[in-house]
Amino acid sequence: MNRTKQTIHVGLTGRSYDIRIGTGNLHSAGVFLTGLGKTSHAVLITDDNVRSPHADTVAASLAEAGVEVDMIVVDPGEAGKAIDVAAGLWSGLLELGADRKSVVVAVGGGVVGDLAGFIAATFMRGVRFFQVPTTLLAQVDSSVGGKVGINLPEAKNMVGAFKQPEGVLIDTATLDTLPDREYRAGLAEVVKYGVILDANFFAELEAQADAIDRHDPDVLVRMVAQCCRLKADVVEQDEFETKGVRAVLNYGHTFAHAFEALSGYGEVLHGEAVAMGMLCASRLAERLGRVDAEVTARQRQLLERLRVVHEPPPLPPDRILETMMHDKKVEHGRLRFVLPSRIGHVELVSDVPEEHVRAALEP
Repeated sequence: MNRTKQTIHVGLTGRSYDIRIGTGNLHSAGVFLTGLGKTSHAVLITDDNVRSPHADTVAASLAEAGVEVDMIVVDPGEAGKAIDVAAGLWSGLLELGADRKSVVVAVGGGVVGDLAGFIAATFMRGVRFFQVPTTLLAQVDSSVGGKVGINLPEAKNMVGAFKQPEGVLIDTATLDTLPDREYRAGLAEVVKYGVILDANFFAELEAQADAIDRHDPDVLVRMVAQCCRLKADVVEQDEFETKGVRAVLNYGHTFAHAFEALSGYGEVLHGEAVAMGMLCASRLAERLGRVDAEVTARQRQLLERLRVVHEPPPLPPDRILETMMHDKKVEHGRLRFVLPSRIGHVELVSDVPEEHVRAALEP
């Protein structure tokens, strides 16, 4: 049953697109995509966890709209964002006869979206790309803004490109089939938007935590739409991350990427790592006198009400600091962190003393 529907427009010169958000709208993918321009062939990339029923539903919708559809299914998990997997997909598209008029359709979570987007950005120097994110984390974050890529063994998202989709279709009903742990992990990114950009939204999350917990459809559509709007606003100002504006989206991520890499990609979910990283970053801001303890406490309390894992695994601080030096925000060998100055506002801070970073790792 269709409930609240929202459309968020991402305005980029020559690369603008719409994000259509609703409940039970997955079957409209074919009409949406063909309405964006003549489409005769689509290569749908998904994983084993999503193929049935979501990717099959999208494939049927595309076929009903007159599109020839091929599907490639990859193994699920962060390990799929690897060079050998990308090489297999390039060869797969070649074997399927894909050309520059073909469109790559990503149906799945953030891993599938990042991987499929990277393939779309690089195959034949770029083909059309369409996103159907099916996890909460992908719906509110990775499907918006055009950052695509794969991992190196040493560091996350180190090989990639900016590739804006032609459109994004979000059906919040797909969250009903999402494992609870994945849903909770995605909520960490939702909380992040409130901390970095919108104090009123953070307060709404506090007020609606119970409804979010029980997957209230109307609340979910509005929540996802607000996250997409907030991210779109940032992307419109700094599409290619050259002005420093887009860096605010990486709140908690310097810590998070280290936790993920050292734990083994997939052992700690990305959203869980972000939750851990946000609290570390907020404690770091406390030590630097940028915020008081209440700012950290509100984040912790909201994450706990939403049942998001937020305690980091036991890892050697030296290894964490060493891994952080691979972070993309490192400048001239010095760590930089996105830190709050209040709920709703963060800033990029340089020259943070190492002893404060070590102290912030302690809960």
